[in-house]
Amino acid sequence: MTTENTDIVKMLDEQRANFHITVRGITEEQARTRTTTSELTLGGLLHHVISNERHWMKVIADLDENAEFDMASAGGEYVMAENETVAGLIAEWEEVARSTSAALETLDLDLSVPVPTAPWAPERIWQSARFTVLHILREISQHAGHADIIREELDGANTTRTWAAEAGMSF
Repeated sequence: MTTENTDIVKMLDEQRANFHITVRGITEEQARTRTTTSELTLGGLLHHVISNERHWMKVIADLDENAEFDMASAGGEYVMAENETVAGLIAEWEEVARSTSAALETLDLDLSVPVPTAPWAPERIWQSARFTVLHILREISQHAGHADIIREELDGANTTRTWAAEAGMSF
C-alpha cells in the first residue's frame, strides 16, 4: 500500500471510531429518537454512513459507465429500518470497513471512476478514485458531527469529552 492509501485508511478508521463513540451505549429507542428539528436520528445517520461507504466502494469496483443512481433507495437512506439494530449496524459497518481497507491496499487512487447519473446530475462525469474515497471520508466526518449534536441533545454525552477522557486527558 502506498503511504497515501495507508493515510486514507487510517483517517477513515479514526473517523469511524469517532462515530462509534457517539453511538456507544445507546438503546434502540434512542437510536430512533429525533432530538432536533431535523428528521435525523443516530440510527438513521449510522444507516446512511454504512450505505454511503458501501455504495461508493461498489461504484469504484464496478466502473460501470452506464450506472444510474437508485432513486428507490433514496427514501430510506437516513432511516434505521425496523429490523435493524445498533449492534447489527455496527457489525455491518465493521465488515464494510474491512472491505474498504482491503480494496485500498491495491487501489490506484488516480483511477478514473464514472459517477452514476441522477436526476440532479443527468450528465455522466468522471472523478478519481481518490476523490471518491475522500467523499466517503467527508460523509463520515460530516455526519459524525451531526450525530454528536443529536447525542448531546439526547443525553448530554459528548464525543470529544469521551475521547479525551479515554485518552487520559481532562477537557
